Amino acid sequence: MNDTPAPRLAAPSTPPTLASDPNAPLDLAAFKHAFRRHAAGVAAISTLAEDGSPVGFTATSLASLSAVPPLATFNMARSASTWPAIVHNDRVIIHMLGARNRAVAEKLAGPHAERFIGDHWHVGPHGLPVLNDVTSWMVGRIVERVSVHNNAVVVVQIEDGGIGQDDDALLYHERAYRVPGATLQASV
Repeated sequence: MNDTPAPRLAAPSTPPTLASDPNAPLDLAAFKHAFRRHAAGVAAISTLAEDGSPVGFTATSLASLSAVPPLATFNMARSASTWPAIVHNDRVIIHMLGARNRAVAEKLAGPHAERFIGDHWHVGPHGLPVLNDVTSWMVGRIVERVSVHNNAVVVVQIEDGGIGQDDDALLYHERAYRVPGATLQASV
């Protein structure tokens, strides 16, 4: 039996405040620094506005919630331009984006009025906008919208979908779109 205590890890130093806002509170600075370093897959959510026009946005918060029943979640600000459509409509399409979809991701992260100008989408099930050439997409029915402060967690039950051509994953990391680098070997 080894009586040597396990080495203690040094406490992380306090992250610096953001250069763009030197008065940012430490909790906000820590949050932003940490999540910039957390690579996340890029998805796109689309639906229809109350007037029937297509709306959508990119999301890095997409997560699987349950396989039975098939549930997914995404988060969004209730101040977002697409929020009124998420409140009004009970169906969305969730798109998984690959490396070839970077331009579409940038378009859907850009000015609201320009997101569906062009031929990068078509009308799909329930009249919803489906992005072309994505790696996969799922039609879902919104089953719950949970308000948390100025944001919401949206729970979607998946009902149908389609598969596109395989592609490298599109990631968002350190405020830039990226693709995975090297494959790591499993540790033994």
